[in-house]
Amino acid sequence: MNFDDLDEFDRLTSKVQRISALTALFADAEETLLATHPEGFEVEDIGRRAWALLPEGERERAFDELLYTYWEAVAADRETWARYEAGDAR
Repeated sequence: MNFDDLDEFDRLTSKVQRISALTALFADAEETLLATHPEGFEVEDIGRRAWALLPEGERERAFDELLYTYWEAVAADRETWARYEAGDAR
């Protein structure tokens, strides 16, 4: 589909970042834990709370998202170390 073929609403919203159910629930879990545990909590608590609240029908997609995000972090870490070892401190 061509951008010019979209209606006005679709043109306006086409560049809005889409938020997955997992992303929304992570944000909600973090907000809740910040309010209910001001003394602190583990980052895993956010993930476990978000996962527990995730509807069963969203879990397969969320699991794929978690795997992809983990891989992105591993790749970014490798790139950072490679730059560091090459003497580029950026």
